[in-house]
Amino acid sequence: MPIIIKTPEQIDIIREGGRRLAEVLQKVVEMVRPGISTKELDEYAEKLIRDGGDEPAFLNYDSFPGSLCTSVNNEVVHGVPRVDKILKEGDIISLDLGIKHKSLFSDHAVTVPVGEISKKDQKLINITRESLKIGIDEARPGNTVGDIGYAIERFIGKNYGIVRTYAGHGVGKYVHEDPHIPNFGKKGTGSKLVSGMIIAIEPMVNIGEDDVITDVDGFTVKTADGSRSAHFEHTILITEGNPEILTKI
Repeated sequence: MPIIIKTPEQIDIIREGGRRLAEVLQKVVEMVRPGISTKELDEYAEKLIRDGGDEPAFLNYDSFPGSLCTSVNNEVVHGVPRVDKILKEGDIISLDLGIKHKSLFSDHAVTVPVGEISKKDQKLINITRESLKIGIDEARPGNTVGDIGYAIERFIGKNYGIVRTYAGHGVGKYVHEDPHIPNFGKKGTGSKLVSGMIIAIEPMVNIGEDDVITDVDGFTVKTADGSRSAHFEHTILITEGNPEILTKI
């Protein structure tokens, strides 16, 4: 698939969709607490999206059975929301949500604590969130996707595992578009970034090793060594100046 440069009209629609998505996800974050099920969070996210006149992007995408990806502790991404998956004190959870607004898509994820968490887990969340900021800063015309990956990898260093099987991507007309944007790489390699591109940057960082496995449900991706993982994501517009974060309030 060729890289899709967005028109000014498409950018305006995705900008509005991204703002709506950020508001919905923030409300879902506020619902996170010990005792709530991941299915309840999923149903709440879908209700908020539909009440706003939009559609959840992930529901039935490649047969995914939810609107919200809920990945708990050692689950990296694509966690399936379940009635019997009850959050407890000390957990961490990645909430990954997409929205379809006027036929165009945006994508956003955060990892948050459930009640009080360990300093080790909080440090994981902090470094993953910061690595997303580092990657976004490289999202400028003339740079490449390799520049983004290199910056993220260099910042995280060797004390954590960087998930290599999954990556960021273009977004807008489709949920997933080119270019593929790994969270590691070499400067100056890969697709060149140009103004008008809209991309999702999403570092996934493990306390342990890089390797991941897919659960028997066929969707939930977990760390192979059972260590905890964090995930953050923003939808970004490449401009002639600073990158614009579209999934923010």
